[in-house]
Amino acid sequence: MTKKQTERALAFVRDRYGELGVDVNEALRRLAAIRVSLHCWQGDDVGGFEASGSALGGGLAVTGNYPGKARTPQELRADLEQALALIPGRHRVSLHAMYGEFDGKRVDRDEVSPQHFRNWIAWAKENRLGLDFNPTFFAHPKAADGFTLAHSTKSIREFWIEHGRRCREIGAAMGKALGTPCVTNIWIPDGYKDSPADRKGPRERLAESLDAIFQKPLSPKLNVDAVEPKLFGIGSESYVAGSHEFYLGYAITRKKLLCLDAGHYHPTETIADKISSVLQYLPQILLHVSRGVRWDSDHVVTFSDDLLSIAREIVANGYVSRVHIGLDYFDASINRVAAWVIGARNLLRALLVALLEPTERLRRLEADSDPTGRLALMEELKTLPFGVVWDYHCVKHGVPLEGAWMKEIQRYANEVLAKRS
Repeated sequence: MTKKQTERALAFVRDRYGELGVDVNEALRRLAAIRVSLHCWQGDDVGGFEASGSALGGGLAVTGNYPGKARTPQELRADLEQALALIPGRHRVSLHAMYGEFDGKRVDRDEVSPQHFRNWIAWAKENRLGLDFNPTFFAHPKAADGFTLAHSTKSIREFWIEHGRRCREIGAAMGKALGTPCVTNIWIPDGYKDSPADRKGPRERLAESLDAIFQKPLSPKLNVDAVEPKLFGIGSESYVAGSHEFYLGYAITRKKLLCLDAGHYHPTETIADKISSVLQYLPQILLHVSRGVRWDSDHVVTFSDDLLSIAREIVANGYVSRVHIGLDYFDASINRVAAWVIGARNLLRALLVALLEPTERLRRLEADSDPTGRLALMEELKTLPFGVVWDYHCVKHGVPLEGAWMKEIQRYANEVLAKRS
């Protein structure tokens, strides 16, 4: 479809939404301003570029062996560039500490520094991207028993505390160089496979370790700290020190961002309802959009009811400026570049649907005690032609439409990915 064709189609759709009091142009303007953070670890199956050779661990597992995995920082950046070229808008990239460039040298986690990410920073600046950051508390000998910041051995805790401190400094360096705050998010795997005798001790140690990491104040214009809870993981099915309740209390009392990960709760539990709850007490949150299937399996994000509900909560409640949105999944069974594109485009489409909702009209019906009218309008909205608005958004930003972008993925697979052994 050409730009003129999408413009003609949009004219009719604009009138249809206008009947409901929705300004399509304003919705498109707001969508273009939203920055989604793409997670680098989708591109190489959470491998990283350290020389340690440690197994992934931490309750994480990546399945599949699709050809073309990125093997070097240069290949990973090229893959990210290809994905970003197929996603409308201007976005961000989230890095893990294990993705530093160490020139083949053994640099332990308590030694990482901004210099190991100078190429990432230069690349982000060249491509006008923001960067976010994550300490890596897994895939390391000192995390082999499943504990890091909550470890019973003081020396191991101190090792990981220093790692956390250094990662905050890296995040601040990224924020300063790129002129946009870096969200540095802490997630740890600490927990037990079976029921522990002591649930209190690890949480006390975790709180003390986090306090030590955050002891040095950093400007929020450079770095913003977040903490991420989890219900369970492989090898920590019965107890996780950093639970939702633990981190909610910690975030509120220490004035940190709480990270809500869509895959870190009960398989039948959606995080959409949590957003308006925690934002009563926190100024901002971090959101990791994922898709758990039976467990925190981090499947590629699809255009599901759960995703639509999450997007609606953000938009309808006026939280766009208070929610940092990132993707978090890893699937090695399909083309890894396509996995980024599918997830990001679905997330943006869901946000567009939310932006096209006549929220005030729905709230008036609710305030007037008219649940019948509210339900009827909600159902009507499901069949409105938001796809035309999405097509126009893609054309306007110079990216292929649905059904067309896969041709570019296939070209890239044939010309680039197929040459990787």
